[in-house]
Amino acid sequence: MYDVNVESIRTRLACLPEIAQALSASTVAWTGNLIEGLAQERALHLAAEIATDVGHTLIDGFIMRDASSYEDIIDIIAEEGVITDQVAAPLRRLVLLRKTLVQDYDRWPRRELHPLTAELPRVLLGFSDQVEAYLRKELI
Repeated sequence: MYDVNVESIRTRLACLPEIAQALSASTVAWTGNLIEGLAQERALHLAAEIATDVGHTLIDGFIMRDASSYEDIIDIIAEEGVITDQVAAPLRRLVLLRKTLVQDYDRWPRRELHPLTAELPRVLLGFSDQVEAYLRKELI
């Protein structure tokens, strides 16, 4: 039997609707001001952290192969059938932003709308739905 921290996964997934809403609002009302830029930056950062935290918890709990990087976390959960390629592809692009968002934040273009901002709301909600479906299927 697997030892999956379902509560941790669901707690993190529960944050995604608000993050998706914030990203959607950023896309619709973007003027390029500093506050919008900082909000976008934080929403992208949180989305990346949630995707990798949930992925890592799934990998540990279901005893999947060890991940060698943040991108590899997404690859593994896609290979294992947790998420589809349509969700995995933009999440890979998102986790590639993580280093810039966390370490090289002084180079982040805060006044520009990042292309993932418009795409992610749908992707994040799909990620949440697919993870929940995987948990139901595997933990029956």
